[in-house]
Amino acid sequence: MEILNNLFWLFLLLSFLSPLFQRQMLELARARSLQALERRRNSRLITLIHRQEAIALLGLPLSRYIDIDDSEQVLRAIRLTDPQVPIDLVLHTPGGLVLAAEQIAEALLRHPAKVTVFVPHYAMSGGTLIALAADEIVMDANAVLGPVDPQLGQYPAVSILKVLEQKPIDKIDDETLIMADQARKALLQVKATARNLLQKHLDETQAEALAHKLSQGTWTHDYPISAEEAKSMGLPISTEMPAEVYNLMELYPQPRGNRPSVQYVPLPYRREGPKPR
Repeated sequence: MEILNNLFWLFLLLSFLSPLFQRQMLELARARSLQALERRRNSRLITLIHRQEAIALLGLPLSRYIDIDDSEQVLRAIRLTDPQVPIDLVLHTPGGLVLAAEQIAEALLRHPAKVTVFVPHYAMSGGTLIALAADEIVMDANAVLGPVDPQLGQYPAVSILKVLEQKPIDKIDDETLIMADQARKALLQVKATARNLLQKHLDETQAEALAHKLSQGTWTHDYPISAEEAKSMGLPISTEMPAEVYNLMELYPQPRGNRPSVQYVPLPYRREGPKPR
């Protein structure tokens, strides 16, 4: 009986320590992968990867976005980088706070050496704003960027302003008028930031036109801008994604439930040629 009791407590201890051990191993694998890519490219590699995270032992999903903590960490990494050392940024994010995204973008813009942003899947909204600061944007052939039009709460800023055009002023409540004032300022602010970033790649007239297109509600906020469309806009797009970036993304797995929603045999398949007769 005592042996069973000891085995029971040993099982509980291992069950508690196993997730911690797995996380430590994952962190070590990430560090090795980052250092390997840095050595190959002779650069500083920074990752800004947002997945749904599981909270402690509860397993509850927590969506991640660009926030002030992200901007503090990225800015610190940039400060620790010699001005002559290139910076590579792996970007995978749905967007987030405009302030944080602008801080990161402006810091990358001021870095004297080459800045490359890798987008293996998507970098929407604030992620796109950050990508505009790069000397080169390397996208997977199926990856997407997105518009940078500001959102106020759950509403697009440009849509709030539309209310002023469609209703008499005396029929609009005070809260909506205040939101419209904030929306107008937000649109001007984001457009100015986008224009400043785009002047790195385009002349003043082209930068103005593209900044307007990206920030003033031309599309819905989740409109996918493909690599081909981004390149046609004049952005410095490449689709030569290093295999190491895909391998790195594998080390940031999405927490899953009991049944995975996507399954496949994880091996490369190639079409075989006709067999000799």
